[in-house]
Amino acid sequence: MPNHFVAFWNLENLFAPEGFANRETWIAQQLASDLNGWTQALFDTKIDQLASIIRQMNGAQGPDILGVCEVENAFVLQQLTTRLNVQNNNRNYAVAHADSTQDRRGIDTAFVFDSSKYTVDPNKIFSHFVMRRTGTRDITQVTLTTQGGKDLVAICNHWPSRSGGAYESRGYRMTAGETLSYWHQRIWEERGNDIPIIAMGDFNDDPFDESLQIHARATRERGDVERAQTAVRFYNLAWRYLEQLGQDHKGKPKLLHGTLYYEGNGNVFDQLLVSKGLLIKNSPITVIEDTARIEIFPEMVDHRVGHGPIRFGLPSGNAAQNVNTGGFSDHFPVSVILQEQ
Repeated sequence: MPNHFVAFWNLENLFAPEGFANRETWIAQQLASDLNGWTQALFDTKIDQLASIIRQMNGAQGPDILGVCEVENAFVLQQLTTRLNVQNNNRNYAVAHADSTQDRRGIDTAFVFDSSKYTVDPNKIFSHFVMRRTGTRDITQVTLTTQGGKDLVAICNHWPSRSGGAYESRGYRMTAGETLSYWHQRIWEERGNDIPIIAMGDFNDDPFDESLQIHARATRERGDVERAQTAVRFYNLAWRYLEQLGQDHKGKPKLLHGTLYYEGNGNVFDQLLVSKGLLIKNSPITVIEDTARIEIFPEMVDHRVGHGPIRFGLPSGNAAQNVNTGGFSDHFPVSVILQEQ
């Protein structure tokens, strides 16, 4: 029974170098001076840093499937996969990507996958837009077919940020949750309610927030998902991370690591959601839920700010001040193992 190691990582502003010849005009205008000083050398270093973490996952074999967000275009992912393939001769990574035309900064969601283990029909790559007044983020959907002929639908999300305040912006993420839930329902209508689906992403909300629990219908109750017949539900594996508790100096429980930190406070925005089709007995692919985890390697951790990740950053005209070439991303990756019957 083959296993499938699936991960997600927000790659934090993975843009092509300044002066990139094929950059779309509207993106160049929106970025303005953000990429001044984002040299080829810095871009290459960022690729090296990301690759060094990705190849350590899955017992140093690298993930089979990796969902990503905050990538400018297919070009940057092709540079990343080229680096990974050179470093690991056992892999033949390819990219499944759809350009976003809605996000104000032109950042996309996409997948990197081992093309020796999966096929992806380009006609079944969909980009679902989360419509809102002031721009949006996109949701990318692909169907990966295993060597055993089993289909896995994977949906990569990057939901609207908390810019302007978590409360003030919450409606945008509620809309994103409804968008994900709508497409979940449409997949059921087309493929049946036992089709294996995994949704992943940077949701910019925690597992207990309304956008996840009510609008995306992502719950911590596995039984509710298994019993669902007509109304879609996801089982949110991020609750497994929240069980990884330690104690603070007063002996009270605390989360040892969030998936990101803002002003010293940890959040679990990076989550993995699985459908009924990955939970029920005799399903062609099932989730091994106790393998769900935050991927944290020692070199990634900044002990000066809680236990958060060391970010790489963007120069914004001052590389010396705003870029840390020893950093990686402002998010930790998350992962889980699926098992094919």
